[in-house]
Amino acid sequence: MSFVNTNWWIIPLVITLFSGLLCPAMGTILITHKRLLQVNLISHCVLPGLALALALGVHPSIGGVFSGLLGSLLAEHWTNKRSQNYEAVMNIILAGSLGLGVLLIPLLGIRIDLEAVLFGDLLTANFGDLIRTFLAFFVFACLMIFGYDKLVYVGLDPEGARASGIKVDSLNLALGFTTALVIVSSMSAVGVILVVALLSTPTLWGLIQAPSLWVAMIRSAIFGLCISILGFFLAFQFNLSPGPLISVLCVAGLAILPRKNKS
Repeated sequence: MSFVNTNWWIIPLVITLFSGLLCPAMGTILITHKRLLQVNLISHCVLPGLALALALGVHPSIGGVFSGLLGSLLAEHWTNKRSQNYEAVMNIILAGSLGLGVLLIPLLGIRIDLEAVLFGDLLTANFGDLIRTFLAFFVFACLMIFGYDKLVYVGLDPEGARASGIKVDSLNLALGFTTALVIVSSMSAVGVILVVALLSTPTLWGLIQAPSLWVAMIRSAIFGLCISILGFFLAFQFNLSPGPLISVLCVAGLAILPRKNKS
């Protein structure tokens, strides 16, 4: 028992390491597929699923993953069907989902630490959070092993990939599911809102003159790992919240990004 008490920081540190590696690697794929806005949408759509899962006695991470994926599918469906602006539809669903989640909490009579969900709370991370992180890492690894070539093709030429027989819609569904799982697994590290920074900033560094997607992903993961470790230990040293601090470090990283590579 004394070992657990004196080494309480091990699980939060391991989660930080894996989130720092996983989020930028996932972000690299999403940026090359021009789907990074989907991350922001999914992160906001997670909250209603968390609330409903708790009310039904289901593990909240399951509800979060499926509600995030559902929000993404609705945005895709309504954009294609009504020929509306993709970003406008995304932002409408984003705001509505967050509002629905906030309303469901008192309506269902459940208790959720909104601050921890939205902005992370690494210092209270437990073994279940660690298992979720490992699961997300495993699913992402499977996506890379079995779908890497297709992801590269779709990222470069989606219409050509569809014409060649690749099931683009199914691949996008798998990508959306993996993204939702990564976001939920990073909930304790940086929260479902601040995770966007960790998915984006290291990726911009990793993509600089990268000869291939694999190289960009590895570079992004290294940058993300460095930012996450630095944020974790600075937060530990100065008694600050790790999630917001990691996000601030991401902004600092963006500030020193070479101007010619900014989009």
